Amino acid sequence: MKNAEISARKNDAISRGVGMTTQIYADKAENSEIWDVEGRRYIDFAGGIAVLNTGHRHPKVVEAVKAQLDRFTHTCHQVVPYENYVALAERLNKMVPGNFEKKTIFATTGAEAVENAIKIARCATGRSAVIAFTGGFHGRTFLGMALTGKVVPYKVGFGPMMGDVFHVPFPLEMHGIDVDTSLDVLDKLFKADVDPKRVAAIIVEPVQGEGGFYDVPRPLMKALREICDEHGILLVADEVQTGFARTGKMFAMQHYDVAPDLTTMAKSLAGGFPLSAVTGRAELMDAPGPGGLGGTYAGNPLAIAAAHAVLDVIEEEQLCDRANQLGNRLKQRLEALRTDIPQIMDIRGLGFMNAVEFKVPGTDKPNADFTNAVRLKALDKGLILLTCGVYSNVIRFLAPITIQDEVFNEALDLIEASIREVAAGA
Repeated sequence: MKNAEISARKNDAISRGVGMTTQIYADKAENSEIWDVEGRRYIDFAGGIAVLNTGHRHPKVVEAVKAQLDRFTHTCHQVVPYENYVALAERLNKMVPGNFEKKTIFATTGAEAVENAIKIARCATGRSAVIAFTGGFHGRTFLGMALTGKVVPYKVGFGPMMGDVFHVPFPLEMHGIDVDTSLDVLDKLFKADVDPKRVAAIIVEPVQGEGGFYDVPRPLMKALREICDEHGILLVADEVQTGFARTGKMFAMQHYDVAPDLTTMAKSLAGGFPLSAVTGRAELMDAPGPGGLGGTYAGNPLAIAAAHAVLDVIEEEQLCDRANQLGNRLKQRLEALRTDIPQIMDIRGLGFMNAVEFKVPGTDKPNADFTNAVRLKALDKGLILLTCGVYSNVIRFLAPITIQDEVFNEALDLIEASIREVAAGA
């Protein structure tokens, strides 16, 4: 089979609304490497969009899923429950930030986790309004779209969004928005548009994913916690992309001195199997009545088994420390390019959740064309990269934290070569 042949079939069979970053079709994968149907090898710095912190087909994950396959694959936990669902909830209750009693529910996707968190917040507070941030991404369902702070491509053509959702500008000092500006807009929002006593939750990604890998400034996170406490609002941390060792800690909120009331998780929780979760204060999680939460596939036993293995691997292989080591090496390599590459605007990231942002030389204007050219050049060399950001001028790096040293060194060379070659031709 050829990639081009499958791509032609795809165009006839699949909605164009399913966008694709590449037109290479996977045949097999192992840890940080993918081979396409033509036999070409690629280094994977996308990780299924932050899903594969423990790599493709980690042996412990594969073993756990195979063992579960031999027992049962589905009963629906709400009909015939199973112990490993309970055990995983117990583990997350201990791991998730917050020095208080917690409870957990499982769902299937990150968007479902966000939807359930807002359902819980509304039920527990008796309020309806929700505040989110520009640049944030919270899913593709209608509530997820409404919460997401980016129109193209997520909201285009889908009509009116759900009501009672408000946005505050996310602080990006390099783009002219500081913490004081964000808080001033929030204050004006309370005065002009929504009574804070009607707000159920403020939802925020500790590090914006699709928005460009910007971490929430410490003063803003502290202020959000204080504002929520003052008005009885719940603080929801969307850790779908940041969770499970990616930022150098199990959860990104551990970089802050405050804890959220509710935490959403998905992506790397189950190492490639569809599983998401909401963990939060026990009294809040118990607000909905029996039957108010759940789903037919929620907490699928295969995914639950995989998640137990993922948590074991993170601990046994010390992936939080490994994330910090890899991230430091990547940022050092990128910093060494600054003198020669005037397009580099910023290099950032907690742990191994790193990004480089590009600009038009001599200005602060975002340079989306240069960014995409680097991505394409890297792909041609056998390295899969992703772009992101409100202005599409950021390359984000999401390689498995388990990446082999020799493969990581090879990838660093490819990143540098791609940036230098595009800059030379600019």
